[in-house]
Parts: sequence; structure tokens; C-alpha cells
Amino acid sequence: MPFVRFTGFEKNVVETVAPAIVEDMAAIANIPQEIVKIELLHVEKITNSPQSVEIFMFPREQEKHDAIAKMINGHLQSQGFTRTHIFYILLQPSLYYKEGLPLNEIPRKTVHEA
Repeated sequence: MPFVRFTGFEKNVVETVAPAIVEDMAAIANIPQEIVKIELLHVEKITNSPQSVEIFMFPREQEKHDAIAKMINGHLQSQGFTRTHIFYILLQPSLYYKEGLPLNEIPRKTVHEA
């Protein structure tokens, strides 16, 4: 966690940008790279839908959310995608469960991981 979910992109595009997004997102959010999950969603469009990136994560300072969105947008623009919609779905640690138990706190990078 967090989950970064791409919609409307080809798999090779997501695979190209994923390593840099994982590295940059972990640095900005101060989390271990191993917990950043990248997914490609396959949806059937009914109406005209834009390419989008959904970011499911715990709340951070607005500056960090802004920096993550700007970073993802930059990586996509470098691949020629200039009109991507990026949005957050913010989760609460107390309502995020692993093995049936709530996390209750936001995972952070520890000193030995830095």
C-alpha cells in the first residue's frame, strides 16, 4: 500500500514508468519501495473516459500529494501522455485491514531502510 492504478494505458507504458514511479513515490511519501503497488486496470468504456491514474493511499500533507501527482504526470508526459487525470482515494489506517486487523498507523520508512 499505496496502490497506483492505471486505466486506459497499454501494459508496456505502465511497465516503462513503473520503476521510476515506485522509487520517486517512496521517496516523497517516506515509505519503503516494497509497499508501493502498481496495477493496470482493464475496463470496458461505455462513454468517453480519459486515461487516469487512481492513487489509493493514506492521507499525507497536501504538498506530498501534490508532489506525487506532479511526479506521475511528469513520467507520463515523458511518454507522450499529456491529458491524464490523476486523483486520490484516501484511506484511513484504522479501516485498512491486514490479516483481519486494522493497521492503525501509516507505514513509514525506518532508519535502516533510508
